[in-house]
Amino acid sequence: MEDRAPVPAPHPARDVTEHVGYRLKKASAALRGAMDKALRDHGLTVPQYSCLELLDERPGLSNADLARGTFVTRQSANVVLRGLKEAGLITQATSTDHGRALPVHLTAAGQRRLRAARGAVYAIEERMIENIPARRLAALLADLDTMTAALEA
Repeated sequence: MEDRAPVPAPHPARDVTEHVGYRLKKASAALRGAMDKALRDHGLTVPQYSCLELLDERPGLSNADLARGTFVTRQSANVVLRGLKEAGLITQATSTDHGRALPVHLTAAGQRRLRAARGAVYAIEERMIENIPARRLAALLADLDTMTAALEA
């Protein structure tokens, strides 16, 4: 027979929709949907856009670095990178002087595509946070970092 003893909630909530995890997932899904739609106009997926952003900030990252930075598996990152290479948006060394990681770089076409797509993505983020007072935004970001650190510990 199943144990039907109630499990205490981590904080007061009337139902599942008032839990932090539910709200984070709802916000994440809304953000992903808006980004998917906007990036489609630029011929990119969210993971592809994320790779381009990371490579713009840190040229020469490896496949493994890009997988970690875009929250996908290495196998998925390989698929993402293959699509970016076929589109002429990135280049990857065929050999390296040290280690096994092959550095990846944006091409000029990749930089142009990123600049065009970045405007659309930044407009989404602006719309998402426009009603959050500036004084609360820093606290929100700190709280999200604290939650992430608690789960990674």
